[in-house]
Amino acid sequence: MNPCLRGILGLMVGGLACGLGTAQTPSSTPSEQQIYTCIDAKGRKLTSDRPIMECRDREQTILNPSGTIKGKIGPTLTAQERSVLEEKNKAERAARLRQDEEKKRDRALLIRYPNPMAHEKERATALANVDIVKQAAITRVTQLLKERAKLTDEMAFYQKNPSLAPAKLQRQTGEVNDSLAAQGRFLAEQDREIKRINNRFDEELLRLKPLWGMASATPH
Repeated sequence: MNPCLRGILGLMVGGLACGLGTAQTPSSTPSEQQIYTCIDAKGRKLTSDRPIMECRDREQTILNPSGTIKGKIGPTLTAQERSVLEEKNKAERAARLRQDEEKKRDRALLIRYPNPMAHEKERATALANVDIVKQAAITRVTQLLKERAKLTDEMAFYQKNPSLAPAKLQRQTGEVNDSLAAQGRFLAEQDREIKRINNRFDEELLRLKPLWGMASATPH
């Protein structure tokens, strides 16, 4: 072969080999890493490339490498820990409901009794109503005592042997005594009702005093 031709072919083969040796396949992009961050129970800010065990009882924030928020993960608790947390949340909800109910009750109480005079007037009215009922019962007791005195005088004739008294007289005596006992129980219940009324108004007064104070201090 012509020496010149061999030289040209050698250059072509060498160039081709060089081109093949320097060619590269595109490299794959490395997987994007995640950053986990949280504030633990001691108030420390913790950061890791995986979920943080010290914060398994609280929410953790997932960040992109650029620092932007990618997402959040909730607490990872055991069954017992979840049960304790649920009970705690349930108690907190119940406490909030009680507070809301107390606020509603306070508002209703303040609307009903805008000042001490209104409250004391209703107490007096409630007690007066019970007193009317008591007076009627006392009047009835007075009548029954008179009837019993009359029957006792009649029974005195049979003092030595009460069984000889007429059946009507014995029945009337028993009925009067039963009625007196019933009236006694009724009067005792009215006394308890008076106590309940005073206790109720006393408890309301304790709640109303600060409410009246706040209402008067609020500019209209």
